[in-house]
Amino acid sequence: EEVAKRDEELLAQLGYKQEFKREFTPLEVFAVAFSFMGPLPSLASVLVYSIPNGGPAAMVWGWLVASAFIFTTGLSMAELASAAPTAGGVYFWTHSFASPRWRNFLCWLVGYANVTGYIAGVAAIDWSCAVQITAAMSIGSGQTYNAANSQIYGIYVAILLSHALICTLATSFLARVQRVYLAINISLCFVVIVGLPLATPKQYMNTPSFALGSFDNLNGWPDGFAFILSFIAPLWTVSAFDASVHISEEASNAATAVPCAIVCSSIIGILLGWAMNVALAFCMGTDLGYLLSSPIGQPMAQIFFNGFGQKGTLVLWAFVVIAQYVIYRIVLVASRQIFAYSRDHALPFSSTLSRVNKSTGAPVNAVWFIVICASLLGLLAFAGTQAISAVFPLAVSAIYVAYTIAIAARWLGDNSFKRGPFHLGIFSLPISIIAVLFMPFMDVIFLFPTMPSTSATTMNYTVVVLGGVLGLSLVWYYLPVYGGIHWFSGPVPNIARRDGNSPDSITHD
Repeated sequence: EEVAKRDEELLAQLGYKQEFKREFTPLEVFAVAFSFMGPLPSLASVLVYSIPNGGPAAMVWGWLVASAFIFTTGLSMAELASAAPTAGGVYFWTHSFASPRWRNFLCWLVGYANVTGYIAGVAAIDWSCAVQITAAMSIGSGQTYNAANSQIYGIYVAILLSHALICTLATSFLARVQRVYLAINISLCFVVIVGLPLATPKQYMNTPSFALGSFDNLNGWPDGFAFILSFIAPLWTVSAFDASVHISEEASNAATAVPCAIVCSSIIGILLGWAMNVALAFCMGTDLGYLLSSPIGQPMAQIFFNGFGQKGTLVLWAFVVIAQYVIYRIVLVASRQIFAYSRDHALPFSSTLSRVNKSTGAPVNAVWFIVICASLLGLLAFAGTQAISAVFPLAVSAIYVAYTIAIAARWLGDNSFKRGPFHLGIFSLPISIIAVLFMPFMDVIFLFPTMPSTSATTMNYTVVVLGGVLGLSLVWYYLPVYGGIHWFSGPVPNIARRDGNSPDSITHD
């Protein structure tokens, strides 16, 4: 009860009353962060980016290079999460830390970027799950079944609907099942790291010189640029550092549990991801083109098929699909982010989206809003496979816009930042500088198409969707009379702040 009281008092200092039940223990907060990454299913979803952009060398060394920069972002986010553990996350931090002249505008922009990133993340995860299901169907049919995008879209919508139903359940149920999902994800990683090399026939095993040194550029970009494009794999897998932040109002001892979850999940995700990449590089064979064009339609599934055979792959792949499916937590986390933003009246229909169901303690309307938006975004599939693939860089690019502004605002804004229990000491500023320089750089890279020569069906739609959403949000913000510039004031406290400070500063007892 003492911990719960301290959590409630800290939330009150930030200007909010306790509305959710704090059902998530520190272990379950970590499970959310780690399972949200889902190293194996997430890597399976984006292996198609690293194989043609450097092959084994990009998988092994590109992962390590990118991870060093990714970790700086995680550390900076963890420090902010410890200072202000609230469901609003990056947009709350932006308003609290930015200079008074810019805080409303930047808060507005960050909120919409973060919302876009999470909706794209929902679309990417559930589309990947649909593709993985059709890959299982292809394996089971002896590779004679080849799903059309319309069929994959139907499975995708069904997955979205089922995730919506799950995320409207009571918070206590959702918290308890995190431990099961954690065990599944870690077990799958070790099956690949240990089991795949033992099972793969010799004709598919690669030499150390190939697995660790072969650079295969299949898409036509210059080698250096192709190597950087392969970073989408680690950036997608080890991402969404604010996932646990958005459930901080449901977490026990949030100021410590949330940053620890971010840091620990990042370290473990990076190490397990790298180990799996090494195992895959040794077991993938040398015909990389066939892995990408295989009838199975999934490079990792083809690697498993080569190593474990049809029956073994079907068993293992069933667990991969389960692990991918249970990343429904992105809907759970995104709904909390939508709830927090709507609570401050920044989204259309905010009064509806910010309601919490009394019986389940879940923001049910926000859940369905996300699912509807993701289903519309999934229509990109009908423009071609490359078009729907844009949801991966779109998700990363959008949240990186939000992260960059929030972290930079801490140092550039006029604020009275006071660190929480987790802090980086003298390393805080240099780590933040690295993170703030790296993320915009990768945002620009992710706007480029997969290949130098492109068309309407092969272009990268990230710039269209992200640019369109942010552009429209700015139009609404500056709209005469009705625009947000006339009424939006950032996070709106729903109780009197107990520390007596202004809403624009963050302090701790």
